[in-house]
Amino acid sequence: MVYAMTDGNPMKQVFKFSVPVIIGLLLQQLYNLADTAIVGHTLGALALGGVGSTGSVVFLIIGFCNGLCSGMALPVARTFGAEDYKRLRIYVTNSVWVGAAVSLLLLAIVLPGCRGILKLMSTPAEQFDYAYVYLFIVFCGIPASIMYNLSAGILRALGDSKTPLVFLMCAAVINIGLDLLLIIVFGMGVAGAAVATVSAQLFSGLLCVLYMKKHYSILAMEKGDWGARPAVIRELLANGVPFGLQYSITAIGSVMLQSAVNSLGAVYVSAQAIATKINMIVVSVYDGIGVGSANFTSQNLGAKKYKRIAEGSKACFNIGLVHWVITTAVILIFREKLTLLFISPEEAASIGRLVFLNSLCYIGLGPMLNIVSVLRPAIQGMGYSSFSMISGVMELIGRGAIGVIFIPMFGYIAACFASPLAWLLADIFLVWGYIRCYRKVSAEQ
Repeated sequence: MVYAMTDGNPMKQVFKFSVPVIIGLLLQQLYNLADTAIVGHTLGALALGGVGSTGSVVFLIIGFCNGLCSGMALPVARTFGAEDYKRLRIYVTNSVWVGAAVSLLLLAIVLPGCRGILKLMSTPAEQFDYAYVYLFIVFCGIPASIMYNLSAGILRALGDSKTPLVFLMCAAVINIGLDLLLIIVFGMGVAGAAVATVSAQLFSGLLCVLYMKKHYSILAMEKGDWGARPAVIRELLANGVPFGLQYSITAIGSVMLQSAVNSLGAVYVSAQAIATKINMIVVSVYDGIGVGSANFTSQNLGAKKYKRIAEGSKACFNIGLVHWVITTAVILIFREKLTLLFISPEEAASIGRLVFLNSLCYIGLGPMLNIVSVLRPAIQGMGYSSFSMISGVMELIGRGAIGVIFIPMFGYIAACFASPLAWLLADIFLVWGYIRCYRKVSAEQ
């Protein structure tokens, strides 16, 4: 059912909306964790490192798709807040056309380039084939990723964050089941892990589409709604492309960082892969809070309730602080056991210390990520997607500097501080940017 966040207690509304999103994002990470853990325990640390080394490249492309879909959902949220349902349907149909076109374009570009990308990243020879097979298959799933993220984004724009969660729960079970079946029973290796992930996402996307068609009367298309409208497409792209590029710009920094880590050798690549999986669980919660921040802001902007925008941002930030305290405690208490989730005790002896060092730096400086996670989506929700993209450039500078300058000088310890430095640079811009954007929209009242 639809859920407007334009009245009532902002903290309760943001929390109610964000929790299902957070759980859903954690389930998406469960896809990756299942792949990594099963690959690590059945195929060994080299295969694990090969799969893990593709993470930054996958984020570069799939992150763009996810950001594009999230950005295109913001006009849907604004028109929902304004109760302009005719315009809302036009946004939805035209976003489908954009999503289909982008899927075809990306497939034509990235599939032929997989091998070249991995070579540019200096992927270790002993892990190259693992990385290539996994990357190619995951990129074949770009249309499935866009289908799910676009349909889930539309549902969330209408205030429904629970339905995508339910379908992701089903997909998570399917993903893990297929991992075990394809890797262990059929012996497909890393290809089986990739096929399982793509299949699970396709399943969840189809369920979202079918559910919207059956249960949302405001999405019942009328004559003329499916027509492609250039002006609407331009508006959707103006919201979605900067959002997507922000993810990609951030990912470029991660690719530069991963390339530098690759040059240190297979042990460090495997350690980075495991640490990244652990850290992404933490990030998923912040990302969920960010989705709540963007949708709360967009709905209240459409309803012209500008004071509530600031109240919602404050509520999101406080939720993030609680998360930071909990996750820091978990890392400190279970630091010796986390690596064992992915590899054997014998292999963990040489990697565990590196993993803990990375995660401690990443999570211990989490309040800086909290600022990014709340303010950037809020700026986007206020309609300044291009403006918020600058913060992605700041993150690129931070991670790029670590990868190009400091890792060759100081080794893996420098990589552990790459993300905190990137967040710090982004925060410097975002605090100022949020205040400026908020004053602009408030002046319209």
